[in-house]
Amino acid sequence: MNPHIPHSFYRVSVKALILDETRTKFLIVQENDGRWDIPGGGLDWGESAEEGLTREIQEEMGLTITSMHPNPCYFLTYLKSNGELHVANVVYEATLEHLNFTPSEECVAFRFVTPDEARTLELFSNVEILANMFDPKNHTNP
Repeated sequence: MNPHIPHSFYRVSVKALILDETRTKFLIVQENDGRWDIPGGGLDWGESAEEGLTREIQEEMGLTITSMHPNPCYFLTYLKSNGELHVANVVYEATLEHLNFTPSEECVAFRFVTPDEARTLELFSNVEILANMFDPKNHTNP
């Protein structure tokens, strides 16, 4: 653990839970290193969750959020693989204008997956945690 980061510190990221039309699969993005992540990213100082998620989706995918639930649907924490940074992900259900994304280092591809399908891929820790938490019964109403 980095001695300069207090034990109570978490890097807060806002993430988008984007569901397919059946609402049983969620979208994950592949980064240029081959691993899969939940779309979204670090919340900048002074940003609201909506501002941060809108910015991150635009930066990473070139896409526009058309709606975002006002309350998070999942909250998860994990230790990054470098062992030095604890991260908190606040996950909001969101919809996109379309899926014609612009590739970037943080999104070279995307796919909709069930939790079981996700587990067959090379994932960041947060996707593994979300796959264990995800329950389609909690997302029946658009």
